[in-house]
Amino acid sequence: MEQAPSDVQSPSTHRVSYPRFLMRAISAATDGSFLFYAWMTGLTAVFLVGVNAWAHQASSGMINTHMTDHVSWGLYIANFTFMVGVAAGGVMMVIPAYLYKDRKMQDVVIIGELLAIAAIVSCLLFVIADLGRPDRFWHMFPGIGRFNFPMSMLTWDVLVLNGYLIINLHVVGYLLYMRFLGRKPNPRWYKPFILLSIVWAVSIHTVTAFLYQGLGGRPFWNSALLAPRFLASAFVSGPAFIILTMIVLRRFGGSRMSDQPMNTLVKIVRVTILINLLMVISELFTEFYAGGAHTSSARYLFFGHGEANALVPWIWSAIVFNIVAAVLFMKPDLVKHTKLLVTACTLAFAGAWIEKGMGLIVPGFIPSTLHEYVEYLPSHLEWRVAAGVVAFGLLVYSASLKVAIPIFRGDMRFEQAPPKETAEK
Repeated sequence: MEQAPSDVQSPSTHRVSYPRFLMRAISAATDGSFLFYAWMTGLTAVFLVGVNAWAHQASSGMINTHMTDHVSWGLYIANFTFMVGVAAGGVMMVIPAYLYKDRKMQDVVIIGELLAIAAIVSCLLFVIADLGRPDRFWHMFPGIGRFNFPMSMLTWDVLVLNGYLIINLHVVGYLLYMRFLGRKPNPRWYKPFILLSIVWAVSIHTVTAFLYQGLGGRPFWNSALLAPRFLASAFVSGPAFIILTMIVLRRFGGSRMSDQPMNTLVKIVRVTILINLLMVISELFTEFYAGGAHTSSARYLFFGHGEANALVPWIWSAIVFNIVAAVLFMKPDLVKHTKLLVTACTLAFAGAWIEKGMGLIVPGFIPSTLHEYVEYLPSHLEWRVAAGVVAFGLLVYSASLKVAIPIFRGDMRFEQAPPKETAEK
């Protein structure tokens, strides 16, 4: 019987290889071309602007935002919801790679795992940004704070998000380290966690949807289709961003990836974007034909209410983006037309962001429980904080790719010094 490959090393080898792996990783993440330095410098500048805006918000209070007692969740929670979907969408690389044993997808599955890590980090930062008292964030830690488990859906959300982050960090760290050593990874140490990540990816967005569905006072969210819509849009935005990443790596990173992984992701988006549109149409039919308790929120969102129409341009832009992207993805040989592919992915990503953010979170509060139409649009401070969080996520993602790609190409390997006797000879 064939034995699983061993990854056991002597303590002396560990003492040498671990520090060298970390040093080589830091060197790779901070070294590159002029274009790479310009990109990372720009992201750092945006991140620092966001930190400055957040410091002003933390010292002066949430009054600096445009959120009110009527609309208490705004741009931060909208982006949090969307980023959870992007993190869940990263698993679409894992399913064909390991469930269907697609060898070529296994070579690039690390891109999806790294995207999930960066997206979850951004999610957690958006939650901290939305806290009026960020010094009390420790209440979200089980066993330390006032963790209302298992009744509160928020506690479930905290558990699944942090659990998903830990799973992906383990898988990525183990695979990269084994590739760095030039050893074959032991399936026992990563395949169970990869399969677990598939279920966990579905759970993080399902729990997030349940968080909204469980709020009886917000009838706009009380839809049985909310969780499936979240997953469908996640499996659009995640693969779309991964496709854009692969195009950038080909153009500027010297990557030699084949067309097959990109073709697989295009097929996934081609199906999921149509499913997402079908669910949106089903929701609109229920809202405007049959009517219901939350028709007023949907009418405000799509057509406005008197002079209150701030969200109308947002949602119609999302509808147009999604329809145009769906039409473009129907092109059979889309992968061969890079400009069209970039356009389709960008529109699909932007459409999902608007639909799941400003088109879902904000109208849930309008009209209020007192039937008042108090509108909300993000303030300049909120935009700066959100841009800073996204920039930090992109910094994590870019630096991680800068380390992972050379290791998987075989350009970065552990070279153990020869024994002293051999060196003397």
